[in-house]
Amino acid sequence: MTDTEVPSSVPAAGDRRRFPAPAHLVFFHGPMDCGKSTLALQVDHNQSRQGRHGVLLTQGDRSGGPRISSRVGLSRQAVEIDGGTDLRLLVRERWAAGERVDYLIVDEAQFLAPTQVDQLAELVDESHVDVYAFGLTTDFRARLFPGTQRLMELADTVERVQVQVLCWCGLPGKLNARVVDGVMVREGATVVVADTAPPPQPGTGGRQREVRYQVLCRRHHARGELGPTPAGPGQLAL
Repeated sequence: MTDTEVPSSVPAAGDRRRFPAPAHLVFFHGPMDCGKSTLALQVDHNQSRQGRHGVLLTQGDRSGGPRISSRVGLSRQAVEIDGGTDLRLLVRERWAAGERVDYLIVDEAQFLAPTQVDQLAELVDESHVDVYAFGLTTDFRARLFPGTQRLMELADTVERVQVQVLCWCGLPGKLNARVVDGVMVREGATVVVADTAPPPQPGTGGRQREVRYQVLCRRHHARGELGPTPAGPGQLAL
């Protein structure tokens, strides 16, 4: 092989160690329904069109499987991870197999453990792998997820997804409410995977606890109001 020839397949880490290029940890966040998973798939599409090779990661996707899926119908196969996955090892194993990894797409990033966010930062700084993470801002108690907090602390760029989500009252929806059997709850496990579909119609099956999520403005999240009262929006219910 001459000096001008380039191997047809070189793990990205090896190539980037010889020719260092800046990499970035970017975190996109927002409430449910703001289009995070759609944006994740769009970023992957744009990166791959430039000849870059990425790995898609997720956990707790609404599809119930190892996929990144959006509510507008887009979906792609992904690698399912959990709180015990060493993300550095996951990438290094692919390099050892001769695969290129130029970037990572991490959906449902709010579920990452803080140590996993540290691992992503190490991949960016030491191995020059770009990381694009997408996650919820707060949980149903209006508190930052641990993974979200650590991403906000370490990310080179933090961007709020710009697609506006509305509360039922018409104000911008910023907070995620957990609704169990039609009632907003404020206690329970931090992670309960469900979707934002409306509750099932009566008489459609056996009795089960129906869990869903709903985006609310700050005022109606504080009040626990999931819709207009008989007295009318903005009025006290007697």
